[in-house]
Amino acid sequence: MSTPSVIVVGAGFGGLGVAIELQRNGFDKITILERAADLGGVWRENTYPGAACDVPSTLYSFSYEPKPDWPHRYSGQADILGYLHTVAVKYRLLDRIVFDTEVTEARFDESAQRWTVRTANGADRTADVLICAVGQLSRPRMPDIAGIDTFTGPSFHSAQWDHSVELTGKRVAVIGTGASAIQFVPAIAPEVERLTLFQRTAAWVVRRTDRNYRPMHHALFRHVPGLRLAQRLWVWCFLEFFSLGLTAIPPIRRIATWLGTRALRGDIPDARLREKLTPDYPVLCKRVLFSNEYYPALVRPNVDVVTEHIAEVVPEGVRTADGTVHPADVIVYGTGFKGSEFLWPIKVFGREGVELDRMWDEGARAYLGMAVPGFPNMFLMYGPNTNLGTGSILYMIECQARYIRQAVRYLSDHPHSRLEVRPETAAAFDEQLQRRLLRTPWTACSSWYRNAAGRITNNWPGTVTAYRLRTRTLDPADYLTGLPDSIGIR
Repeated sequence: MSTPSVIVVGAGFGGLGVAIELQRNGFDKITILERAADLGGVWRENTYPGAACDVPSTLYSFSYEPKPDWPHRYSGQADILGYLHTVAVKYRLLDRIVFDTEVTEARFDESAQRWTVRTANGADRTADVLICAVGQLSRPRMPDIAGIDTFTGPSFHSAQWDHSVELTGKRVAVIGTGASAIQFVPAIAPEVERLTLFQRTAAWVVRRTDRNYRPMHHALFRHVPGLRLAQRLWVWCFLEFFSLGLTAIPPIRRIATWLGTRALRGDIPDARLREKLTPDYPVLCKRVLFSNEYYPALVRPNVDVVTEHIAEVVPEGVRTADGTVHPADVIVYGTGFKGSEFLWPIKVFGREGVELDRMWDEGARAYLGMAVPGFPNMFLMYGPNTNLGTGSILYMIECQARYIRQAVRYLSDHPHSRLEVRPETAAAFDEQLQRRLLRTPWTACSSWYRNAAGRITNNWPGTVTAYRLRTRTLDPADYLTGLPDSIGIR
């Protein structure tokens, strides 16, 4: 038996989670490469006002590392980042992380049966196993609007918030109404002179039952383990129930529709504004957003919602298609991320020098979201079709970490072997997956879940329980394990 060496790319929840799983099971040849100067992934990058998670913290945390003293049911960015730091320290991961090291290329060496990873500083590292944990929401997407560079005031993406820019008393234009905007708009609206929100598509917004946790709650969660577990189980069951509405029991969607309609009617008394904010697509087609503050912020006298198409950004603000120039001192882009461009901009080359981008020219795909034919001993965390329409992605991450740990165990028990998913296995899985996706509401509209060709590359069409069952045991029969054969994709 030998211990395979492992390179993990990314030090967010996925990278830390798989490193902990490997380490807890005796695999200690682990190096984590992180492009930034700190860990945390999306929770390090998104520091905009009001940044928080829309999944209750009791479920948005590792099952083996509960935190009894979350300050809120839905915790904010700083608390989640602090949790990740605490976990990294407890499991002695800081010594394994190489910070300020951006991976630019990974190439499989067929003669050595190892991966060579090149970083931006030109250095090479090698390992038996490559695990890519860069996430789906790591690269901000700027909109394709003419004149962006002509604006004379400060402008920035919400994921690159410029805290040096003072917004008090300023005219602020916000372009985009996604999951980030519904959090930072209520946070900044009270302090700005005027906020102009440019909405291309109205979102389904549902109220959330948030609350502050007091010392009494913390004491109960700490000393009555059953209470904490019961709360986690309740949240998990609730979200699993709504997951069934995506494919198995479509009538469940009516509940989500009712909740969204109720919030809209209750918080927006003005009929014209309510019409602007009413979605023209079925619930769950795009990401459902959770907020108690978003709608009340939009009825403030200093907030305008503009639905007219943006023609261009001009030096003094934003011009819409009707010719109106909306003056602004600051522009904030809440336009999301390059969610379907997995691993971008890293260049990954597998057997026979085949580039992963070429394999994915019609959209990213991977067996169980983790393995790609032609790329031996490479696994993905939070890869294609493992995002959730409802639920906690950390549950999916733990499933993937356990599966990858079994793969590393196999390689450890079988020296000089490899694990490369069989093309026919991956193709059968993808065909079944796409059939199920056709029954979901995600096909009814365009969203970041779909690529330019319309293929849904991001989401898992079912419950996390179903994913757990599919990934519980690694079957070596699904993989090529012997001497390499041509993969026939030159």
